[in-house]
Amino acid sequence: MTYSIAWPERIQAELLDHANEALPNECCGYITGRSGVCKTLHKMTNADPSPTYFEFDPKEQFQVIKAARAVGEVPVVVYHSHPNSPARLSAKDLELLTDPDMTYAIISIQDSGSDIKAYRIIDGTIYDVMIDIIKEDEYVNEC
Repeated sequence: MTYSIAWPERIQAELLDHANEALPNECCGYITGRSGVCKTLHKMTNADPSPTYFEFDPKEQFQVIKAARAVGEVPVVVYHSHPNSPARLSAKDLELLTDPDMTYAIISIQDSGSDIKAYRIIDGTIYDVMIDIIKEDEYVNEC
């Protein structure tokens, strides 16, 4: 199976900014949108700040989902960073990230570099998700 998502260049930049702002800890958040097209990045607080773990604050998580629904969007991506490791799913990620309808993006900023990879986990199988970065002027507001 092949999976893909699309997001505008500004979301790519916002992801990298958030990962660097959160150092030395992991950042986390949602990207919401429609029909697999990402529209809005929601930076969230890592409720358990750590360089190897993230946890959403349940109240903040509810507020983000409510705000997204108010503008006709739904969570498309859960993202978090790996400050000191590659952009691949860790054993802890595989234990906690279990929604088969969600795309999981990981931002690696180890060794002053940057790499973003996305995955879906369905029935214990990991699928790579292609990320299509689109220019704002190519961005379609209605999907």
